Amino acid sequence: MLEILKVIILGIIEGITEWLPISSTGHLILAEEILKPDMTEGFFEMFEVVIQFGAILAVIVLYFNKLNPFPWPQKKDKAEQKQTWSLWFKVIVACLPAAIIGLLFDDLIDSVFYNYQTVAITLVLYGVLFIIVEKYNKNRTPKVTDLANLSYKTVLLIGIIQLLALIPGTSRSGATILGAILIGCKREVAAEFTFFLAIPVMFGASLLKIVKYGLEFGLNFSGNEIMYICVGMIVAFVVSIVAIKFLMGYTKKKDFTIFGYYRIVLGILVLGYFIFVN
Repeated sequence: MLEILKVIILGIIEGITEWLPISSTGHLILAEEILKPDMTEGFFEMFEVVIQFGAILAVIVLYFNKLNPFPWPQKKDKAEQKQTWSLWFKVIVACLPAAIIGLLFDDLIDSVFYNYQTVAITLVLYGVLFIIVEKYNKNRTPKVTDLANLSYKTVLLIGIIQLLALIPGTSRSGATILGAILIGCKREVAAEFTFFLAIPVMFGASLLKIVKYGLEFGLNFSGNEIMYICVGMIVAFVVSIVAIKFLMGYTKKKDFTIFGYYRIVLGILVLGYFIFVN
């Protein structure tokens, strides 16, 4: 019962931090240290990535009509179908840089950068950048005010910026939203495109972790491990629905400065915990 409670907490953390620009890795590192779930290191590493399937499903459910390029179950005319296909092609283009670099250097990146020092530094660094960018962006008029206005050049730049998120603690959503705003995208457009970009990126990352775990440890999950994955995914799905709706409502009224300050505080807490407590 205690382990299921820990899994639920981890699912809540994933559902919130995957979409808000505050770094899911930073929170999960702290949660793992504090909760100490009864999982092997290899299984936990896979678990924290695979429960992202629940978060992905939340985006698909919330934006099904916008993401579905077919004329059913909702009615879409030829122009609307073409626009939806165009959106998917742009998402694929934006995914290419991370897909190529991630496949080639995933193990190297994990071995070099997956540690509390890197996470703490990137939390603080990007927290400061959020504050600076929002101040710089205050008096600028966005050039891209709709998803349909995104050019292939713009989405490729967003995809290149997303490479920064391969460093733990950066926050995938934080990097892409920040980059899109700098390029000239309206805050809501930056957030929505980030959500859509997450579908192939997170699906690919989850699949890669499952394959790597299977090759190293086999896929002979115990009954408890299957239950942990299922519960984690369901909780991440439900919480992601709430988090995405919150973020889209928030972006229409306020900027991301508060997230910048939050990241700075969290980075200091991560560093302080591992230096003085652990």
